Amino acid sequence: MKDLIYTEEHTEENNTSVPAFGLEIYREHVLPNIFRKELSFIMYLSGKDLARKFPCNNIDEIMSFFHEAGWGNLSTVKETKNELHLELNGQLVEKRLSSDNITFQLEAGFLAEQIQGQKQLITEAYEQQKPRSKKVIFTIKWDRHDIISS
Repeated sequence: MKDLIYTEEHTEENNTSVPAFGLEIYREHVLPNIFRKELSFIMYLSGKDLARKFPCNNIDEIMSFFHEAGWGNLSTVKETKNELHLELNGQLVEKRLSSDNITFQLEAGFLAEQIQGQKQLITEAYEQQKPRSKKVIFTIKWDRHDIISS
């Protein structure tokens, strides 16, 4: 197993590294064992909570967060008046897509909460895994009539 699962992410600021393998053990093995059928829901809520702790002001900051968190490369596919379609790809995404029973609900929840905070509209996000294309498409939907009141 000398592929991506053992690679490390290096940051320039402090030259520290975090093994991707160690993080994926928790995400793909430990958490599913603990939460079982509720895993997707818990990961979605956890993503929303992370977004509140790490607010981003725009889509570029969200893309930077994904990169820095090691979640992959996020890019905009298209935006309409009620939806935003984003694509997630990269080596770790490709590796995760080759596994069984994986979820990207942490990322979906994070995106839903970030866009909700930016637009001040009730927002939800859905993932669509594309293993053949080695990517995940997120559809973020909001209701322009469902405004968040402060």
